[in-house]
Amino acid sequence: MSDQPTPASEPASDRDRVTVRRAPRISAFLVVGGFLGFLATLIVTSLFEADPGVGFAASLAYFSLYGVSAGVLVGAVLAVLADRRSRRRARTIEMEREEVPAEPETAEPDTAEPETAEPESPGDEN
Repeated sequence: MSDQPTPASEPASDRDRVTVRRAPRISAFLVVGGFLGFLATLIVTSLFEADPGVGFAASLAYFSLYGVSAGVLVGAVLAVLADRRSRRRARTIEMEREEVPAEPETAEPDTAEPETAEPESPGDEN
C-alpha cells in the first residue's frame, strides 16, 4: 500500500443526450382491436339466420374466435406501424441534471376540528 493520496476523479458530466418520443400503448391497440373484431363478428353473425340445431349463441361464440383473433392481429399491426412512426419523429435533446436541496418540513397548524360526541337520542337507551 502506498502513502500517496489518490487523485480525485473528475465528476461525471451533468449533461446527457437523451432521445424523447411518444410511444404508443400496444396493449390499448390489442384490446381495441379485439373488441372491434368481436363487434364485427356480432354484426356479421346477426345478418345470417342461425342454424336451429346449433343456435345463435354457439355460432357467435365459434365465429368470435376468428373475429377477435383477426381484430387483435390488425391491432398489433397498427401498433407496430404507430411505433415505427413515433421512432421517426423521435428527438434527441441534451438533458442537464439539476439537484435541488429539499426544503425543511414546517409544522402545519392543526386545522382539524376536535371530535365531539353525538348526543344520544332519547329512544336509544340500553
